[in-house]
Amino acid sequence: MKTSFERREFPLQHPFTIARGTQETAANVVVRVEDDAGNVGVGGAAPSSHYGETAGTVEAVLPDLLDVVERVDDPHALSRIESEMRTVVNDNPAARAAVSIACHDLAAKRADLPLYRYWGLDPSKTLDTSFTIGIDDPEVMREKTRDAVEAGYDTLKVKLGTDRDEELLSAVREAAPEAAIRVDANEAWSPREAVRNIEWLADCGVEFVEQPVPAENREGLKFVYERAALPIAADESCITASDVPAVADRCDIANLKLMKTGGLREAKRLIHAARAHGLEVMCGCMIESNASIAAAAHLAPLLDYADLDGSLLLAEDDFEGVPMPEGRIDLEAMDRPGTSARET
Repeated sequence: MKTSFERREFPLQHPFTIARGTQETAANVVVRVEDDAGNVGVGGAAPSSHYGETAGTVEAVLPDLLDVVERVDDPHALSRIESEMRTVVNDNPAARAAVSIACHDLAAKRADLPLYRYWGLDPSKTLDTSFTIGIDDPEVMREKTRDAVEAGYDTLKVKLGTDRDEELLSAVREAAPEAAIRVDANEAWSPREAVRNIEWLADCGVEFVEQPVPAENREGLKFVYERAALPIAADESCITASDVPAVADRCDIANLKLMKTGGLREAKRLIHAARAHGLEVMCGCMIESNASIAAAAHLAPLLDYADLDGSLLLAEDDFEGVPMPEGRIDLEAMDRPGTSARET
C-alpha cells in the first residue's frame, strides 16, 4: 500500500469560544492510504493542544505510523495496525485516529460496503447531532441560536464556563424555547459551583451537563454526580476504554471522541466498556472536516447521543460526508462505500 498526508487549514464560520479559549481556524491533517487497485482510504486528524497535540506533532509522527501500514500491507488487518501503531507512538491519539480512519475507509471500500455495513450495524438506529453554540456576547449567541433553529437543528449544545453563564444560557433559551439544550462547561467550574449552577440549569430545561469540573478532579466529579439535579457526562475525564471503570460511578454518560481514543477500534471498545458499566454513550468531536467526522457518524447506531457538528462549524469543508439534513445522521441515504468522505 501507498500512504501520504497533508495539512489543511479550515476557516471557521464564526470565531469559536469555549472556557479555555477561542479559535478562528482549524488545522487538520488529511491522511490517504491507497491499495494497488487504486482504492483510496481517507482519514483526518484534528489535534487538540489540550491533549498535547498540534498539526506539527501530527506531521512529525505520521511517517512512523504510516510505515506500520505499509509494513503490514493489509488494510483489513485493522486490529494489528492499531496495535502496532500504539507500540510505535503511544501518545498522539489524533494522528493515530487519522490512520485508523483511513484504513477503515479503505477496508470498507474494498468490500464495496458503507462502513456501518462492514461493521454489521443497523442504519435505522440513528439519531440527531447537536449543534454547538460557543461562548460569545448574549446577543450574538441569541442570533446564532436563531440561525441554528431556522436551519432545523432541534438539539443545541451550549458552551458555558464564564462569570455570566446565566445570562448566556437565558439568551439561548429565549431564542430556542422548544429546543433540547445540553451544556458543556469544559472543566470550568469547581464542584460546589457546579452543583449550584446545575440547579438553575435544570430549571431552564437543560438535558445534561458535560464535564463540569477539571478532569483530574475525579473526586470532585463524584461530588457533583452525587448531588446534581441533572445527568453528568464525562468528556475530558474519559479518554480511552481504560478510563471507563474509574468514572463509571461518577457520571451518567461517557463521551468519546475519535481524536481522544486514537482509533475506531478503541472507540468501539470504549462504547462496549461504557455499556458494561451501565453508562449511556455520546460521541463528540473536535472542529474537524468530514475526512474524520464521516467515520464517527457510522458509530451512530451504537450511541445514545451525538455531537458531531465539527464540520458544520467550518466556513467551508474540502470533504463531503454522511448526510445530516437538519441534524439527522442519515446513514441510509449514503450511496458510497467506506466512510463516505469524498473530496469536493
